[in-house]
Amino acid sequence: MPAVQDVLTDLIAMSRRLGDPAMDYAILGEGNTSADVDGSTFFVKSSGVSLRDIPESGFVRVRQAPILELLDRPSVTDDEIRDGMLAARVDTLSPTRPSVETLFHAYLLSLPGISYVGHTHPTAVNAVLCSQFAEQAVSGRLFPDEIVCCGPAPVWVPYTDPGQPLAREMKTRVEAYINENNAAPRVILMQNHGFIALGKSPLEVESATAMYTKTARILLGTYALGGPNFLTAENVNRIYTRPDEKYREKQIGVA
Repeated sequence: MPAVQDVLTDLIAMSRRLGDPAMDYAILGEGNTSADVDGSTFFVKSSGVSLRDIPESGFVRVRQAPILELLDRPSVTDDEIRDGMLAARVDTLSPTRPSVETLFHAYLLSLPGISYVGHTHPTAVNAVLCSQFAEQAVSGRLFPDEIVCCGPAPVWVPYTDPGQPLAREMKTRVEAYINENNAAPRVILMQNHGFIALGKSPLEVESATAMYTKTARILLGTYALGGPNFLTAENVNRIYTRPDEKYREKQIGVA
């Protein structure tokens, strides 16, 4: 198991790369990131901190169990969420407040094989997610490297109020995805909101973010020439399961 400081160092580096203005994934205080520490605690970005130059103090270490308990309550007020997240901090004297999205980070980091999560708002991706036909537009796969880096399909989450409602809706849809695909998703798309990449390493998160941003740009371009020409389900399954592609996933660090 990596040392706590090593996890934090890797998370800071990943966050700064995702927040690099040149990448156009997030600006100002947009986005949030997290990393599992030991299976019972995790680091998550503090509310309002910018990813581009986030310092060590920009993360809060929180206990996972009480956050998941908040997530599973049938109903909870905004004040209860705030107080519960503050109480879940490992250092209860810390002046920083965990991101409002800490609930879905806690759930996603509980999935097998997931140690890092990166939530961003890439302009190209949000151009699709904020469109009238977003769900239809992202319903198919376009090219092999999209499948290699981002999996056979994303999880689609319709617009839901951030906080507990969003985390609960995401949990329901991720569980349905896992039941269908027998694996955790690599990509989650949130309507009128943004993008999430999941992985066992920072490289997996960054690779999925970069490739899906490229996917969104290509998707937008296809509408200038009649719309997307999606791969068939057989094509997608073949790419996702063929041995040479699995080997290539390992070589580029996304498996």
